Amino acid sequence: MGSVRAVGLVFALNGLVLASWVPHIPTVAAALALSPGILGRVLLGMALGAFVGIPAAGATISRFGSRQVVGAAAVCFCTAGVLPVWAPDVWTLWLALICFGAGNGAMDVSMNAQAAAVERRLGRPVMSSMHGMWSLGGLAGAGIAAVALWAGVSPRRHMLAVCVVALGGVAAALTRFLPSAHDLHTPVGPTARGARPVGRVLTLGAMAFVALMVEGAMADWSALYLRATLGATPSVGALGFAAGSATMALGRFTGDHLVQRFGNVATVQRLAACAALGFGVALAAAQPVAAIIGFGCLGAGLANLIPIIFRTAAALPGVDAGRGLAAVSSAGYIGLLAGPPLIGLL
Repeated sequence: MGSVRAVGLVFALNGLVLASWVPHIPTVAAALALSPGILGRVLLGMALGAFVGIPAAGATISRFGSRQVVGAAAVCFCTAGVLPVWAPDVWTLWLALICFGAGNGAMDVSMNAQAAAVERRLGRPVMSSMHGMWSLGGLAGAGIAAVALWAGVSPRRHMLAVCVVALGGVAAALTRFLPSAHDLHTPVGPTARGARPVGRVLTLGAMAFVALMVEGAMADWSALYLRATLGATPSVGALGFAAGSATMALGRFTGDHLVQRFGNVATVQRLAACAALGFGVALAAAQPVAAIIGFGCLGAGLANLIPIIFRTAAALPGVDAGRGLAAVSSAGYIGLLAGPPLIGLL
């Protein structure tokens, strides 16, 4: 049980740091006089860094185990988390965000690999609860940032305090992580020699792509849909994403029970049906209240898809856990980035 709490704490701290940075983006943009176009290109530095950190973590886990990779990634992640608010120019900000994204990508893969190892040891699912802890960490980070901004705390002091606390929490949690022997494998077959998504890894990657594409689209377009298409007020427009986020957080803490009762496949089928049917009916109704309920159904349906997909990727026979997770995470991350622009193009 100590390992479960330790891994859950790391998930929460990762969400805490990410959510703490987001409210300071407008302040940094204003300080550096960045136009919206330039800011958008600079923020892609996090994505670029993630595409470096994710495969690097997958390969390194295969050699050293997830415990060591979580520690190294957390140092990069928390150190880089302080740098954007100190950036004196746009190029420094871009490099800081690349490092921040690389640390986050590596931390994401390695902490999911450790969660999968804990699941195997316990013999019961805990992955959804871990992602629920990430959601709680994100909510806490956003709330603390709001209070800090209200109290007049400078972004530099706020991010420094958050990152130091997070790094200390990760260091304490690592003492309760499972040792490397629990998640080091020597698989056989062609997939053991590379992280290219092949066979079932490709299928899981496609599922992750779709799940995170929809999640990204909901985050970026829910308010605009409610306001511009359905004529809702600004305050009501904000409720769409709030409803999806709330049901997603709640769903992740009930997801492990659903998997124990129905299994991975049946749970994914039921959740996907909830998301598609609930949101489909809401779109057909074309009313603000129905749309908010639909976003709630969408959040509930999406909540446990990624935890289940990651669990399955880490347990595929003949595929190293770290490399499988890295391949699936990369595909999912592409979907998260591609979703909002695709909606815009359509």
